[in-house]
Amino acid sequence: MKITLTVNGEQYPLDVEPRRVLADVLRDDCRLTGTHLGCEHGVCGACTVLVDGRAVRSCLMLAVQCDGSSVRTVEGLAGPDGEPHPLQRAFSAEHALQCGFCTPGFLMVAAGALERDPGISDDPERVAALVGSNICRCTGYEPIRRAITRAARERPGKPT
Repeated sequence: MKITLTVNGEQYPLDVEPRRVLADVLRDDCRLTGTHLGCEHGVCGACTVLVDGRAVRSCLMLAVQCDGSSVRTVEGLAGPDGEPHPLQRAFSAEHALQCGFCTPGFLMVAAGALERDPGISDDPERVAALVGSNICRCTGYEPIRRAITRAARERPGKPT
């Protein structure tokens, strides 16, 4: 099937088999390998990307379901000049990276949540629930919670 995805602002006209999942198309056809495949069952969250601003598990979504959609991957977080996104800076500052395999999924689920509801960072229980949606085997989650809260606090335009 012929589809068009807008990935990180760039259009990709693609010819994909209807059964291919978005994660595979992003990695193989678009050559955007920042989206990681972990469990391939939608449990771990390593493959999380934003589709039309909503966090989705790209290992469960068929690429054809995204025809005409805007997809944002971890490669699309940094600014056009390569300046790291506030979440990327906060993850580094709070030591929320460790092995890094799960990091793209955490960054994308956090970016989607903070863009939709910046106030989420004011509620530790909501941040904990957000972080609990993905699996990390290295950090113990606390650095990730701190990083999300820090990024929200330091985002441009937020009063200090």
